[in-house]
Amino acid sequence: MEPILIYGFPLGSSMGLVAALEWLGKPYRLCRVDMLGEMREPAYARINARHETPALVTDDGRVLTETMAIAHWFAARDAERRISPDPLSADGDRMRQIMAFINSGFTGAFSPLWVALEMDPPRPAMQASMREFGQEAVIGRHDKLEAMVGDTPYLVGDRPTLADALFIGVARWLEFHGVADPARWPKLAALRARLEADPAVIFATALESGDSVTGSGALRGHVPLTEVIDRFGA
Repeated sequence: MEPILIYGFPLGSSMGLVAALEWLGKPYRLCRVDMLGEMREPAYARINARHETPALVTDDGRVLTETMAIAHWFAARDAERRISPDPLSADGDRMRQIMAFINSGFTGAFSPLWVALEMDPPRPAMQASMREFGQEAVIGRHDKLEAMVGDTPYLVGDRPTLADALFIGVARWLEFHGVADPARWPKLAALRARLEADPAVIFATALESGDSVTGSGALRGHVPLTEVIDRFGA
């Protein structure tokens, strides 16, 4: 069977993994999940007890969670090296290093902003403090990632890799939370422009929005969440 990537909307970090599957070019299926609704329902715990996306149903029917684990699953099956360098090369080390930073400190810096946004019932004083802390953290992490960007068009070399996929799924949160002008970081802004013009990223973003679009042909269709839970849930 084809693997099934469970990805979230709106503005899920998992959008980048959809783009990575397009770059990889192997047959796959998707399951689109409302993170503000379906993902919070008790039944979803059968897929991920932490009620998070992404999740992956592997080609042998196992459920794999956590972005880094899913990305490494993709890389292990990238025999043509379309989305990952040779794992024993310097570029392979660099890709994993950047992925780890994006998936930890860079993504995590936004957490106070999401918590403040979703706090119910509202606690204005706490929310204001969390927003201030979160904005400072996001700016600091952008500064650090800007310093990590090299002279190549993408984060690792001349074509997008899994590092770029993880980045583009999260980068748009900067404007959503109104933290700062992306132009403050010229290298990251240029990278975003290249990725946002990439057909796979355009395709993944359109799917996230619920649009009916045509990609590379690797996507074999969407599977309803209820079916995924019934067939593969614990």
